[in-house]
Amino acid sequence: MENVEIFKALANDYRLQILFWLKNPEKYFVHEENVDMREVGVCVGEIQKQLGLTQSTTSHYLSMLQKANLLIATRIGKWTYYRRNEVTLKYLRDFIDKEL
Repeated sequence: MENVEIFKALANDYRLQILFWLKNPEKYFVHEENVDMREVGVCVGEIQKQLGLTQSTTSHYLSMLQKANLLIATRIGKWTYYRRNEVTLKYLRDFIDKEL
C-alpha cells in the first residue's frame, strides 16, 4: 500500500468526514430499500447531500479516497455506492502504531 497516497487522501476535513460518516452509515444517511449500507455502501448522491458540496467535488473526494484504497466502490445499475475499506484502515492503524 502506498502510505503517501493514504495520508494525502486523509489531509482534508471533508474526506475525513466521509470516512467518519461511513463508519456508521445508518446514523448519518437515509436508508435505501434493498441496500445494506454496511455491505454495499452509500450512494454518491446521499454523500453529496450530507457534505453540501457540488457533485463534481464530492466525486473528486470519493475518487481520491478510493485511489488510496480507503473506500470500496460498488456499481448497481447507474448508481455507485461507497463503503469503507476496513482492511486498509486496519493496515493504517497498525502502521501508525508500529512505525510512527
